[in-house]
Amino acid sequence: MTDIIDEPDFERLPMEVYTERAYLDYSMYVINDRALPHIADGLKPVQRRIIYAMSELGLNSQAKFTKSARTVGDVLGKFHPHGDSACYEAMVHMAQPFSFRYPLVDGQGNWGAPDDPKSFAAMRYTEARLSRYADLLLAEYRQGTVDFAANFDGTTQEPRLLPAQLPFVLLNGSTGIAVGMATDIPPHNINEVISACVHMLDSPKASVVDLMTHIKGPDFPTDANIISSEQEIREVYETGRGSIKARARYHIENGEVIVTALPHQASPAKVLEQIAQQMNAKKLPMLVDLRDESDHENPTRLALVPRSNRVDMERLMSHLFSTTDLERNYRVNLNIIGLDQRPAVKSLSDIISEWLKYRLDVVTRRLNYRLDKINERLHILSGLLIAYLNIDEVIRIVREADKPRDELMSRYALTEIQANAILDLRLRQLAKLEEIKLTTERDELSQEKAELEKILGSKMRLRTLIKRELLAIADNYGDPRRSLIIQVDDAVAFTDEDLLTNEPVTVVLSEKGWVRAAKGHEVDPQELSFRSGDGFALAARGRTNEALIFFDSTGRAYSVAPHTLPSARGQGEPLSGRFKPPSGARFIGIAMGSVELNLLMASNAGFGFVGRLADMITKNKAGKGVLTVPSGGVALMPCVFSPSEKAEALVAAVTSQGRLLVFPLKDLPELSRGKGNKLINVPSAAFKSGEETMVSVAVIHAGADLLVHAGQRHLRMKRKDLQHYLGERARRGHKLPRGFQKADLLSVE
Repeated sequence: MTDIIDEPDFERLPMEVYTERAYLDYSMYVINDRALPHIADGLKPVQRRIIYAMSELGLNSQAKFTKSARTVGDVLGKFHPHGDSACYEAMVHMAQPFSFRYPLVDGQGNWGAPDDPKSFAAMRYTEARLSRYADLLLAEYRQGTVDFAANFDGTTQEPRLLPAQLPFVLLNGSTGIAVGMATDIPPHNINEVISACVHMLDSPKASVVDLMTHIKGPDFPTDANIISSEQEIREVYETGRGSIKARARYHIENGEVIVTALPHQASPAKVLEQIAQQMNAKKLPMLVDLRDESDHENPTRLALVPRSNRVDMERLMSHLFSTTDLERNYRVNLNIIGLDQRPAVKSLSDIISEWLKYRLDVVTRRLNYRLDKINERLHILSGLLIAYLNIDEVIRIVREADKPRDELMSRYALTEIQANAILDLRLRQLAKLEEIKLTTERDELSQEKAELEKILGSKMRLRTLIKRELLAIADNYGDPRRSLIIQVDDAVAFTDEDLLTNEPVTVVLSEKGWVRAAKGHEVDPQELSFRSGDGFALAARGRTNEALIFFDSTGRAYSVAPHTLPSARGQGEPLSGRFKPPSGARFIGIAMGSVELNLLMASNAGFGFVGRLADMITKNKAGKGVLTVPSGGVALMPCVFSPSEKAEALVAAVTSQGRLLVFPLKDLPELSRGKGNKLINVPSAAFKSGEETMVSVAVIHAGADLLVHAGQRHLRMKRKDLQHYLGERARRGHKLPRGFQKADLLSVE
């Protein structure tokens, strides 16, 4: 006989199928039962359960405050079998006026602060009850307006949704992270939302543009300004995605900047810390002090003290908006669970339209529930009035009949409900006055019934009723907008140049290429101490916010910020440590001043051009090739001059053979880089053999003298003395007097 083996009591599934199914089940649970709000009441499940549990405990807005632990215990024990800390934190969030635009819980005790929203006391210390705004969620839930479902253990019932009288999904907004999706809904103003709902009741096909005539934009719990443009806000409402920018409010008081409102969820302590860090890093030299003057009368009051009254406050605040939480960007993602129980990103018109559909259903169910109650009462009243018309016979039947209920039902064609109502009458209710009351009640209920049937029979009347109720709520609960919407310029942070102080400085370069900077222009560079074997080479005077360029013998230019140079109290640092010049190159020139300055660039081959300082600025450590130097040649020290001097200035060029040529500066082209044009004729054969080179050039402005140096001797030549050496550019020039035919340098005084 073959043994019968029972099939195992479990299902076999491939791991791939099982994990996919388990993950999808978990995902849908997180989406629908944890992270995303429902469009009907704007609540997540834990929030809905907290509010319902508090209502069942009798903790309405008029009740005494009760320990929060009592509420949390009730929520966990009956509806939400999860962690108590998470449940309490959700309750705290609904009680914080700086988190919810319209708080649903009224708290007593320490419920956190804007500096640290999670600094609230433990639930055994705090007390709570529902706020007046929660009445708008709960007022109709006992009137047959919503479906109930069994709780997690089947011992009681809980509402699937709450019959919200307003679209709280817009009023308080919501944030949440589900699996594969998230939601970020900003809060809005109650008056504007109601106005938009009324408009859509009148015009069901209203567009987002139409609704934005009512809803101007989000309305955060704090008084900070919204600075997003109308186009950006419209894009958010049309697509359901985007971002909104908010900026702190401030004013000038006694020469100080007073910040009176911060963006939503910005911490005053963190803002002060961010500013203090910049001050310590010397990135805010125009600020000398910070103060937090917040108190009960001024919940937010931050004082910023400038260094002097010459500080540009608007520019300072623009920098702080760009670099601190004084300006914040809020992501918007209108991802909501709809009436079809599916999450979707919705536009503003979709949200209001879908919520109004829910509201129409709630009001219809409420009216039908009331109509059923009226019909039940009218049914009983008709039976009672029959009894009053035959009161003596009814009394006799009740006293003498074995089964008075059956007797009454058969004698007067009453229903069982009517007969029971007659039998439940007390003697005192047999008075004539009671009969009059019943008649009056019947007439009133009949009138109310007719009115309800009219409303239920007409969509127009139903919409009018909803509109009337919404406007009544606006009168009782409406408040002014807190977040003003303004148009401002974009915030711009300070650049390194903006932070520079405009102070005089003297830059000194040694023969070995060591550089340093001395404050002021009074210092004599040649009196500074130098390293052994080193000495003074060049110096330039300017200001700390001006351009500073070094030139090497290969024709390359190198930029550096003057304020970054070491102090002249020491012996400086080598330029070769900052830059990467070509092998064998040496630094031969300095130019410092406005970027509009001109320079005469020249090589010892006798070629050169006029360039602009702005074209020579570079961030490259290897420098920027400006002057093309021929093979075997070197660049000469540049000559700096103002563009205004160009028309009257002369160029003097001298060769190693003692030939001097002077010609108008305007004959030279202006180039950004290159070899340039010939200044003085140096024969190429002589240059290549080293017999003759151009040794120096100078720019002679009107009224200046030319000094020709030959070793320790020098010859001063005034403007009239230069007539003999004037000629066309690129000529050979004339010989200098005896004793100066070995000239090695030209200078101008």
